[in-house]
Amino acid sequence: MLVSTMNDIPGQEIVQVFGEVAGLTVRSRSIGTNIGASFRSLGGGEIPEYTQLLYQSRHEAIMRMCQHAMAFGANAIVAMRFDCNEIAGTMSEVAAYGTAVRTKPAQG
Repeated sequence: MLVSTMNDIPGQEIVQVFGEVAGLTVRSRSIGTNIGASFRSLGGGEIPEYTQLLYQSRHEAIMRMCQHAMAFGANAIVAMRFDCNEIAGTMSEVAAYGTAVRTKPAQG
């Protein structure tokens, strides 16, 4: 499954549009992660525990979005975007969304 943040794919022609597809995940930070991150935040800089949590969440959201697109028969997703929110101060919601399409190699 080809996923692009652009509205088109160079070298490909969009031959069918299936519509919006999305993938969503909600993750909670464990008490251990919160404690470790709290100590790290005192010194400033990156908090690797949260960085890893968000990378995993984005990957999971993309995979779910791709499964949604495949269910329509799409072979690509264009105009993909992320949306992230906090829920109740302890959970992170990550959504990936885009437009499911069928493409073929462009002529000429």
